[in-house]
Amino acid sequence: MSPRFDAVGLVVSDMAASVAFYRRLGFAFPGGAEREPHAEAVLPGGLRLLLDTEDTVRSFHPGRLTPARGGRHSLALRCEDPAEVDAVYEELVAAGCAGELEPWDAFWGQRYAVVQDPDGHEVDLFAPLPGP
Repeated sequence: MSPRFDAVGLVVSDMAASVAFYRRLGFAFPGGAEREPHAEAVLPGGLRLLLDTEDTVRSFHPGRLTPARGGRHSLALRCEDPAEVDAVYEELVAAGCAGELEPWDAFWGQRYAVVQDPDGHEVDLFAPLPGP
């Protein structure tokens, strides 16, 4: 038996806000997902992003503690080029999302920035920098 990576799941406090955030980044949640207690978007390659409300998770795991905000994980989204990193970051911040780390040219060869989704989950935006 060999388990395979299939999905990333996030617990959210406001499904509508979370679906709107991830739709803005191109995740294809079905119509009406913002009103559901569980939502899924299929990603390229067949992986899925799963969103569950805190109430949904508590319905089957009543002792689960809700962390204050965020965590020790992030979703990393590759942009087409460095200019897209800047544009997506600016669009999200202008829409009211928290900017965690403004775009910069990282020493590992990427244009890199970090924003937060409505629950404080970090979303990394990156694109390779042009070669020397």
